[in-house]
Amino acid sequence: MRKLIAILIVSLSPGVLAQGYDLEWEAAEEELLRHFRALLQFDTSDPPGRELPAAEYLQDVLEAEGIPVEMLSVDPERPNVVARLKGDGSEEPLLIMAHTDVVNVDPEKWTFPPFSATVDDGYVYGRGAVDDKDNLATALLVMLELKRQNVPLSRDVIFLAESGEEGATEYGIEFMVNDHFDKIEAEFCLAEGGSVARVNREVVYGGVQTVEKLPYRLELVASGVAGHGSVPLQGNSVVRLAKAISAIADWRSPIRLNETTYTYFERLASISPPDAGERYLAVLDSGRATEADEYFLAYEPRHASMLRSSLSPTIFDAGYRINVIPSESRASVDFRALPDENIEDYLDKIRGVIGDESIEVSLGQRNTRPAGQASINTVAFSAIEENTDKHYGVITLPTMSTGATDMAYLRARGVQCYGIGPAIDREDAGLGFGAHSDQERILISELNRFLRFNWDVVIDLAAKK
Repeated sequence: MRKLIAILIVSLSPGVLAQGYDLEWEAAEEELLRHFRALLQFDTSDPPGRELPAAEYLQDVLEAEGIPVEMLSVDPERPNVVARLKGDGSEEPLLIMAHTDVVNVDPEKWTFPPFSATVDDGYVYGRGAVDDKDNLATALLVMLELKRQNVPLSRDVIFLAESGEEGATEYGIEFMVNDHFDKIEAEFCLAEGGSVARVNREVVYGGVQTVEKLPYRLELVASGVAGHGSVPLQGNSVVRLAKAISAIADWRSPIRLNETTYTYFERLASISPPDAGERYLAVLDSGRATEADEYFLAYEPRHASMLRSSLSPTIFDAGYRINVIPSESRASVDFRALPDENIEDYLDKIRGVIGDESIEVSLGQRNTRPAGQASINTVAFSAIEENTDKHYGVITLPTMSTGATDMAYLRARGVQCYGIGPAIDREDAGLGFGAHSDQERILISELNRFLRFNWDVVIDLAAKK
């Protein structure tokens, strides 16, 4: 079966012949769409996580072009695909990375079947369309064209299609970093985590993720006196827990900026209307930051989260019947820490804010990424900036993600990782068309533009001058 797939792949390949490094873009884009739709049609939902069919497809495509492939895995149903094009070794390798798994779906909520890769009105619909099979298909095409064009490379270009990004990193990036780091070690890495922002169908800036907050699970346990619900007790654990939750929800730790967030607000101010621009500049001034912070909390909560370690109560577990006051009540809080946060000190601050020694504060089990940050003063970031301007005509903003990506594991090992992505309509998320939504989609024209952008970035970084 796999041999048949390989034969079909060869027959479908456009055989791009181009002068220099300028591809026959129409043919390349047609091939990109074929591979993209094929990858979307594999149900790689995590859980349960069965990335094998998508991994085998990638293996067949790459090997059909004469690119050696390794399949490395903890679980044979969940392999990681590694391919390498050799350079002359004058520079350290470049890693281009994407993940093959996707989050689960409720098929009943989809207009188009989630694994159909339906094309409608210029869009492709399907789970993984923007998380992360857009990056996956684009990285694949870049590898194919580097080989077809016989581009002389100053550094190895490594392709990694990892499993388990959506919640089972022990099968993917953790396994690769801990057991096979020599296969993926690089100076620079391009992966998911950024995007070009579109508003009213006009691009406004290119977002490049260079650092991310660290996810923790904060557990609160309130102890009290059990009793009959008909007799109110001052030691009611539910009341104690509610007061504790209220206290930390109202508390804000001090604003603290890093290289990325300082530059982000500084550059965002330069392209914003005067009133918004003034607020973004105010954040950079300790004497004026509080007023801007209040505005962000009310109207731009994502920006408020970028300024500090954040706490969001999400789970409350108390009681078991209406007429019983429980002796113990529990709550879980989504804790997103700044990368340089001292966690033990922060927990002590939380205990002080709560001010109730009967409340136990601790960290629960969660897949927490390690800390690390990519510099914005590298040739890689410069290449991304230059090509964002070339292909989109907008400024580049380094961003700190309030969520988590697998780049964290690589940054912790010294790899300078940059999260990039295609142009996405800001309105899509609110309308249910964004990542993890029930109508996840991408514009074919923007997928194509992302390919051109990727190609030029990789050429700038890896082709011999």
